[in-house]
Amino acid sequence: MQSKTLEIKNSKGHLLHATLELPANQKPNYFVIFAHCFSCSSNYKAVTNITGTLTNFGFGVLRFDFTGLGKSEGEFSESHFSANVEDLMAVNDFLAKNYKAPSLLVGHSLGGAAVIVAASQLDNVKAVVTIGAPSNIQHVTHLFSHAVDEVKDKGEVEVNIGGRPFVIDQDFISDFDKTDLSEIIKNLRKPILILHAPFDKIVGIENAQEIYENALHPKSFISLDGADHLLTDAKYSNYAANMIGQWVRAYLPSQKNEMLETKGEQLVAHLNLQEHNFTTNIQTVNHNFIADEPKSVEGDDFGPSPYDFLSAALASCTAMTLKLYAERKQWNLKEVFVYITYSKKHSDDLMVEIDKPGQIDHLKKTLKLIGDLEDSQREKLKEIASKCPVHRTLLSQTVIETELVAE
Repeated sequence: MQSKTLEIKNSKGHLLHATLELPANQKPNYFVIFAHCFSCSSNYKAVTNITGTLTNFGFGVLRFDFTGLGKSEGEFSESHFSANVEDLMAVNDFLAKNYKAPSLLVGHSLGGAAVIVAASQLDNVKAVVTIGAPSNIQHVTHLFSHAVDEVKDKGEVEVNIGGRPFVIDQDFISDFDKTDLSEIIKNLRKPILILHAPFDKIVGIENAQEIYENALHPKSFISLDGADHLLTDAKYSNYAANMIGQWVRAYLPSQKNEMLETKGEQLVAHLNLQEHNFTTNIQTVNHNFIADEPKSVEGDDFGPSPYDFLSAALASCTAMTLKLYAERKQWNLKEVFVYITYSKKHSDDLMVEIDKPGQIDHLKKTLKLIGDLEDSQREKLKEIASKCPVHRTLLSQTVIETELVAE
């Protein structure tokens, strides 16, 4: 998956912070917009889990922060429901102009209500997905109902929503009464998938029932049994994403699947010389990523270089090994930073005796250990860092066999 950070100007001139995630082959079959929940942001873990997983289905997914939230410009008081819909329209127009118009809208909680309204106004959107969405816009007002009278007296007040302070005014409150979501759902006439947790304590399951009853076929419901409203447990957001990826295939024209197959091996790398300089797609059974070269050597810099991956293997294996060792010893190790630099150095400079002195591969490993550790414990962890499996593999005699297979 390749991510790009974007800034998208909305109708009021505010810059919306957005992230566009592309599949490993950099060629999305379709584009998706994800709208986050009320007072959340696009970097919330459940959001990134869902959008990242959707790229495995060949989607390009754009997640963004509504006005006044996350890293987007503007004030929260401007982020009323109508403004959320307007932000969605701005993001839709940006994708249509710079990439390809989105075919699917996905929204979580109040974002689910917003994508329903936006989808009713966008011909390019072919299907809609809601996750824990309310069946009426007014549902969210219970979060600040205690401040309604105070707003009338003072003009604006600070309220606490989800443990964070926000300033709201009368326009913010009154806007939630402007949209008849039930009527919009009845006239939507687009495939809709409704995902909801049966024991959602924030937006009750009766909301999903009302949305389903108001929607016309084709409509589908999937229970997120055991999940909470925010999909705190990653297994539910991953499950939701996989269900969305499978469901929407029925409503979008099938396209050639260009994702890679490992054909029984642990990993496959593919470089199409007709389309790329060095950009190489890599696929394991469950994950995909990209290797590339920097622009300084005529690469496109879409991903880490091969030696970056080599260093990454050593760094990640070291960190994991130190975690396991510290846990077994019950040491107070809280965080591990492993810094790796690969270079070529002369054997004389390294004071290494080899048969033919000259330039040799050199990997410098630097550790930063966070925690209440004694000096002796730090020294022991430094010793253990040299015993991780990848470290030992790099220092051992390795045999690499190469064979050709038929086209």
